[in-house]
Amino acid sequence: MTTATIELTPGAPLTLLSEDEQMFQQSVRDFAIEKIRPLVHRMDHDAKMDSDLIKSFFELGIMGIEVPEQYGGAGSTFFTAVLVVEELSHVDASVGVLVDVQNTLVNNAIIRWGTDAQKSRYLGMLAADTVGAYALSEAGSGSDAFALSLKAEDRGDHWLLNGQKLWITNAAEAGVFIIFANANPDAGYKGITAFIVERDFPGFTIGKKEDKTGIRASSTCELILEDCRVPKENVLGEVGKGYKIAIETLNEGRIGIGAQMLGVARGALEYAIAYAKERKQFGKAIADFQGIQFQIAQAATDLEAARLLVYNAARLKDSGRPFLREAAMAKLFSSQVAERVTSISVEIFGGNGYTKEYPVEKFWRDSKIGKIYEGTSNMQLATIAKTILTDKL
Repeated sequence: MTTATIELTPGAPLTLLSEDEQMFQQSVRDFAIEKIRPLVHRMDHDAKMDSDLIKSFFELGIMGIEVPEQYGGAGSTFFTAVLVVEELSHVDASVGVLVDVQNTLVNNAIIRWGTDAQKSRYLGMLAADTVGAYALSEAGSGSDAFALSLKAEDRGDHWLLNGQKLWITNAAEAGVFIIFANANPDAGYKGITAFIVERDFPGFTIGKKEDKTGIRASSTCELILEDCRVPKENVLGEVGKGYKIAIETLNEGRIGIGAQMLGVARGALEYAIAYAKERKQFGKAIADFQGIQFQIAQAATDLEAARLLVYNAARLKDSGRPFLREAAMAKLFSSQVAERVTSISVEIFGGNGYTKEYPVEKFWRDSKIGKIYEGTSNMQLATIAKTILTDKL
């Protein structure tokens, strides 16, 4: 039996969705299955996103979901972006994170903190044909996000940025970067400032691309800034207020990663269910054995719980209500569920699951990053504990 012979049960439960949301979700799902799925194996092997596929994301309108219509975007909601990330990730998590970073981090930051001129120039680009990247991490700045060594020096009519960034998602494809640097190291985190940097700015280059275990088609690269000249008007928000932009944007981004992990778990489980119905041992399908049934039942229950956490956090965000704890819970739990469900799915496939001929091993590899980027699981637990101990449940 090969991957192509496994017939998947269509669709995920349409939990808490309006009729319009269901129709939109289905359209993205169809796109993912028809256009992305045939390319997944090759992109994973080559560790490279298909360039024509990226063009199709812009044509579909999913690279500027919350961007106002006046700038060429869809003018839709954060919840819509979450649905898109889930549907893409249930086919390929690499595609899911490319679109997620574009919408929940880069676009969101410029929508919230950009000047009119910045919005006019950059939101138009990001909605039309330009991939964006969000550059916070450095060699010594991971969970301690504000231990930045990249320096920004005020030169009167421009800034000079010097230093390196590591593990930057979308870096190989991006034309616009939001880069965090410290304009006043003596002030600590209060010197951190966000800058909008274009790929062709003098002194800016893309460095080494990481050879990763999972989400291999998603580029993760080093950024090198050597006297990178950035116009004064490209400061995003206020000088010294970059920490606020980073914190608040990442809170939203964690919901997006929750959606990615939700999609990963769902994609693996769909394959496992289909395989269990087809694979025969002792004269009957393995889906008829209670041991397999209980594993699938537990996985489906965990998946639905993760979906409710992710959807609730996204709805809270759109309604303008506090969502810090809920975002942390959504990312924490969905990443745990993705790791468990993909592992179970590999086991249901048996020896076949441990080969690249079948799709579940890729979902398994892709799941691990969910506990690491945009805040490790320990950082999510710290956030949850802090909000519980200082607030009422």
